[in-house]
Amino acid sequence: MGEMFMQLWLAVVLVATALTAPALPADPRADLLSARPAGPGREVAATGRQSDFAAAAREYGVPESVLLGVAYLQSRWDANGGRPSTAGGYGPMHLVDTFPAEALDGTVGDALGDARGDEARPMPPARVEPLASSALRLAQDAPAATLPQAGRLAGVAPARLRTDPVANIRAGAALLASYQERPSADPADWYDAVARYSGSEDPATARGFADEVFTVMREGVERRTDDGHLVRLDPVPDLPPFVGSSESDPESEPWGEPDGSFAGWDTPSDEQPGWDTPGVTGEGHDSAKAESGADLAECPTALACEWMPAAHKRFGKKKHRDYGNHDRLSRTRSVDYIVIHDTEGTYRGIPSLVRNPKYVSWHYTIRSRDGHVAQHVATNDIAWHAGNWDVNTRSIGIEHEGYLAKGGAWYTEAMYRASARLVRFLAAKHDIPLDRAHILGHDNVPGTTPATVAGMHEDPGPYWDWAHYFHLMHRPFKAAGNGESVIIRPSYATHRPRFTGCDTAKPAKACPPHGASAVLLHTAPKKSAPLVRDVGKHGNKPSTRSVYDHGARASTGQRYAVAEREGDWTAIWYLGQKAWFHNPASDPTAVPAEGPLVTPRRDDVKVYGRAYPEKSAYKLAAHQPLRPLPYTIGTGQTYSLGDTVTGSYYAANAFKPSRHVTTTGRLRYHQIQLGHRVMFVKARDMRLLDRK
Repeated sequence: MGEMFMQLWLAVVLVATALTAPALPADPRADLLSARPAGPGREVAATGRQSDFAAAAREYGVPESVLLGVAYLQSRWDANGGRPSTAGGYGPMHLVDTFPAEALDGTVGDALGDARGDEARPMPPARVEPLASSALRLAQDAPAATLPQAGRLAGVAPARLRTDPVANIRAGAALLASYQERPSADPADWYDAVARYSGSEDPATARGFADEVFTVMREGVERRTDDGHLVRLDPVPDLPPFVGSSESDPESEPWGEPDGSFAGWDTPSDEQPGWDTPGVTGEGHDSAKAESGADLAECPTALACEWMPAAHKRFGKKKHRDYGNHDRLSRTRSVDYIVIHDTEGTYRGIPSLVRNPKYVSWHYTIRSRDGHVAQHVATNDIAWHAGNWDVNTRSIGIEHEGYLAKGGAWYTEAMYRASARLVRFLAAKHDIPLDRAHILGHDNVPGTTPATVAGMHEDPGPYWDWAHYFHLMHRPFKAAGNGESVIIRPSYATHRPRFTGCDTAKPAKACPPHGASAVLLHTAPKKSAPLVRDVGKHGNKPSTRSVYDHGARASTGQRYAVAEREGDWTAIWYLGQKAWFHNPASDPTAVPAEGPLVTPRRDDVKVYGRAYPEKSAYKLAAHQPLRPLPYTIGTGQTYSLGDTVTGSYYAANAFKPSRHVTTTGRLRYHQIQLGHRVMFVKARDMRLLDRK
């Protein structure tokens, strides 16, 4: 549609519609609500942000349900204090501006440290870090900015659109209207405009974005925003299904059950005849087929995915030959974990990095702006991503475009939803439990040796909304049991602990107030007490409030054994000590939990970062010493049991998978929630408690 026609249409709409004055801001002290499907019989007064959406919809001729649906999938209607998302988008309508300068100067997260994490073949940082720091200079063009165009259409200065939610909603409505070919009051007619609003150049991803928006519209949703506004999108049940949409997908189901219950499971696509993906059958991985791109990415059918293969090549001169950037297998592997990362860089640098054999690798990347998924390594193959070889051999790594603290300050709903769909699918395919003992953050992966503990990564950090993420996967963290263990579960919206370190130039400066999924742990039941120590990370120095310091933090969804209670405070066993967090009954930050517990049979029980076999088990591969970490636990302490595994080591020191060797021993390990990270103890050193 030509710009002149668009201007004429907008002019007609403006003449026919009276502008509504913005409402007074909502009371910021109001309790924030979790997002939930909107049902009949509930009314939300058209005030505050609800009124802002209604006014903008009338002004630009956009059906209100469409405008609300688009905004929800971008920002969940939050203002985010005028800070940009990890994709550089601002405000409730996620109007994209140019990326902050600091976001373009960093390194992609896994470049720091040894992502392979195998003592038998360490990966030199000098090989990896320069590649990451130069990747963005060689990357594809930056995504198109929509904020300036929206500002021109609405007649609002760009600077105001970053900080004024009312102006942002108006400009977003004007932008969405400019994508519509002809005026219509029927929400179903806006599908193509919604797809274009995603900003994706890939038609399948754009349709996937629109499908999610229309799913939200069909179900309806209600929540209170980060600045206190109650907003409601009433269900639009008569929306027709769209070809290729998640609504017409037999594997799909509504995201949100009102009670948080689990309504069903996506049928893994490998149960469908003729479905083929790289490296998931028992016959192993067809390298030539994968390199040609002939295989489909391993994704649920409702999710638009791209196969962007990682390099698997030799490089270097004779006698100094090496290969990268992952290991292929000739057999089917067992997968125990899915590791959640953030990139600490933009999506722009990903294609050049993952295709470089000298770099590291991971299985998937999810783009923030539209939830686009790219797969790089077959899930049956080993990517070099976690910094712990034992975890790498048993995990799938998913990178999310974004930053722990710098640059963008929040993740889009489109990315959360795409990631949740993908994780549910992979968990079903590989029989991975959907809990925090198996769906790990990179910051939950243990160090391999005492020397590596302090340098292990901290992403995705305290600002990743684990509660919302698991709700989208139909596995909400519910209260259960008699409270001998607890699951950490603060209210993300209202729980805003003071962190520092977001401003690298002023590391002692407090970070902007922000919802968080972590609680701080003290040495005594009072806020003035010091934070508990993490001897592996800090030695004898105390833990800090730095957003990058997890030494005294417990995260949403993690289960810990209760050590003591006093007033509004609860103590858990944490790194061999009692760690106290504020947990008042009026505003709890944890819920009672069920699950197995273990306790040491003696004092000074050693803790490990890898579940490797005993020395006598090694026959064809070099022995890998068992190196305990700088933590010990003793009698009287109790820890939650996440899994029990048999020690094994996969020696992959050759390009050809036929030369790889698996060593499996008899030594059994318990995986426990020792601190912020999971760790391993020998099962023979522990006693399983016969109670929940």
